[in-house]
Amino acid sequence: MNRVFATFRLPDGTTRSLGPGDIIGRLWSAAMQLDDPRVSEGHAMLSLRSGDLWLLALRRRLGVDGRSVAEVRLVPELRIALAQGLEIVVESVELPASALAIEAPGLPTTILPGLCSLRARPQLQLSARHQPDAPCLLWDTCDGWRRSQGGVTLPLAEGDTWEVDGVPFRAVAMPVGGTGLSPTRVTGGIDPPLRIVTAWETAQVQAGDAPPVVFSGVHARILSELAALGGPAAWDVVAREVWPDEPDAWVLRKRWDVNLGRLRARLREGGVRTDLVRAAGTGQVELVLRRHDVLDDRG
Repeated sequence: MNRVFATFRLPDGTTRSLGPGDIIGRLWSAAMQLDDPRVSEGHAMLSLRSGDLWLLALRRRLGVDGRSVAEVRLVPELRIALAQGLEIVVESVELPASALAIEAPGLPTTILPGLCSLRARPQLQLSARHQPDAPCLLWDTCDGWRRSQGGVTLPLAEGDTWEVDGVPFRAVAMPVGGTGLSPTRVTGGIDPPLRIVTAWETAQVQAGDAPPVVFSGVHARILSELAALGGPAAWDVVAREVWPDEPDAWVLRKRWDVNLGRLRARLREGGVRTDLVRAAGTGQVELVLRRHDVLDDRG
């Protein structure tokens, strides 16, 4: 089993190494106990997500580069303020060479978040939260993965296969190498870089380390057509590729407007910037990529 831990330098100059699930806090049982009234009993916790170590705030928010955050990906030399005047420094991070991922027909290999709800109907969907009505739940216990389906909970490991609503899934190991993505700087804040994979009938957009937003059907075809064009195009050129059998121009425009709005709403709900798909007042539409974004057009 790969060793996974982060080493922190404390204000007194000592160091402490913590792994996934370890708690920083005032309690005697905390893996990093800090006898300081500014620290909560359970202040923060380490979590392994998609091959990276994160520090998650439990009671109070964390301070990083003058910003208040609820979580932060750990990298060497990162300074984290647990409270005013109380700072710890990340000295080193040791990560696994691979992370557990899943694959399915039409779905690019996707690294699993620490907890996810999996659906296959009406379209493939991975949600990084607990949805009690989801047909399949996957989660990481730090000692191994679990899969719950049909009231039965089983260990989940590389090579395992199962079905959700008739769609076959397979667990695989995906190399990660501990190389997280760097944020893209944009006006008004920081947006994570995007990874867009298009394959005509399916597409997915992943913002940083968040779970991917998976599309199928019309929305996937719109994204795939824009990716194939590689630049601005008239909306009706794209629409006629998506609905080649629609002769009525008014109906075509209505279909386009409704589905473009729903597509952008899905992006917004998934934490993806909506200007990824930009429609200008001139009737032009395009896929807008930033400097760190990656497009993989498999159509």
